[in-house]
Amino acid sequence: MNRLAGKTAIITGAGQGLGRAYALRFAQEGARVAVAEINNPNGEQVVKEIESAGGEAVFVHADVSDEQSTLDMAQLVADKWSRIDVLLNNAGIFFDLEQRNNSLDYLKRVLEVNMLGPWLCTRAVFPFMKAQGKGKIINQSSGAAWMYAMAGYAMRADATEVPSFHYSLSKAGVNAHTHYMAAALGQFGINVNAIAPGVTMTEATKKHVPDSMAGMIKMMSALRKTLEPDDITGTAVFLASDDSDPITGQVIAVDAGVTMLG
Repeated sequence: MNRLAGKTAIITGAGQGLGRAYALRFAQEGARVAVAEINNPNGEQVVKEIESAGGEAVFVHADVSDEQSTLDMAQLVADKWSRIDVLLNNAGIFFDLEQRNNSLDYLKRVLEVNMLGPWLCTRAVFPFMKAQGKGKIINQSSGAAWMYAMAGYAMRADATEVPSFHYSLSKAGVNAHTHYMAAALGQFGINVNAIAPGVTMTEATKKHVPDSMAGMIKMMSALRKTLEPDDITGTAVFLASDDSDPITGQVIAVDAGVTMLG
């Protein structure tokens, strides 16, 4: 059963990692996929993968931190397929994240991409979804948004500066953005939800998370497991499908039971 048959989806940051997994799964479920990516070769490769499997896709060069780029992205997709049913705000700074860079300039850059990027992309697709009377916006959050206890470990006793917590702060902002946008856009038939994955074994995660820490997080989870990208994509398909029509304003933790909200 193709749960997304006939739908057009924009997936930002779809050239690698979770974004690529989302794009491939959406295409398998029958969606037409706009692979929006700042890295042209990566994005074009994912389009080839989708097309070789019989799906329909287009590459769109997009910088989510640039307003005109996001407007151009939305217009291109609307011109090609006449509608925008789903926006999956996946793009963000993580693979090349400078974890120890606590400068103000770098904090601003991470927030610009990870937090303001989804805001800009939402603004760009809004006119098209409003005209349709329906749309699904899915934001990529992270379990890092709730890792308050880790702040104490980040702040050493001999520290001379306060950490910026750039990545976690950006994802906490995404959560707030999700709630506010859901409340504002629901009247137009637009659902806004977020997925907060736990430790998911992408190349980016393997780069940043040592094996010892991954093992510890595995033992912290109720299901005693870490996750693979394909473990996350089903939630995105549900949120993009008509089955999720009554659900909005939710941040769904998909982390094998590390974070239990409610």
